[in-house]
Amino acid sequence: MTIVFFVLAFVAVGCAISMLITRNAVYSALFLVLNFATVAILYLILGAPFIALSQITVYAGSVIVLFLFVVMLLGAERLPGGEPLRWQRFVAMALGLVLAVNLGWSVIQRAGDLGVITAPEKGFGAPVEVGRVLFTQYVLPIQIVAFILLVAVVGAVVLARSEEISRRRELYRKPEAKE
Repeated sequence: MTIVFFVLAFVAVGCAISMLITRNAVYSALFLVLNFATVAILYLILGAPFIALSQITVYAGSVIVLFLFVVMLLGAERLPGGEPLRWQRFVAMALGLVLAVNLGWSVIQRAGDLGVITAPEKGFGAPVEVGRVLFTQYVLPIQIVAFILLVAVVGAVVLARSEEISRRRELYRKPEAKE
């Protein structure tokens, strides 16, 4: 089981890195789908089938399809790649170094605390319990996220539509009006 975990972890990290360095937005979204599927398999290994199913249906199914729809609607897969700002590389390297030091410190600090992991109680992670928690404690955050996603999609459609209308007006102007 350890070998399967490390293979899946390697695939997940590889997909995440590929998603970040790929310049094509569609390929980046496809790497993200593969990453979500790998994480769902890791959830299955941990004995959480409901979370794995939610991972596939919500993230890989809904969010990525929505993302691909907006990318293709805006035509972002054809945008030329710009040169990043010089300061961004230094900030990214500094933050990556801080993250690596933090990870190393956490591993060193908790190396002696490793022990036997106890099994969760019966019913932990069951759909009924997850639903009860989501619809009692987390109703407002879920509605806020749904509203933000809806506003983002409507905004993308409005922006794409206004650009399309202005481009069509420019194409169909009469030749004498251009002079």
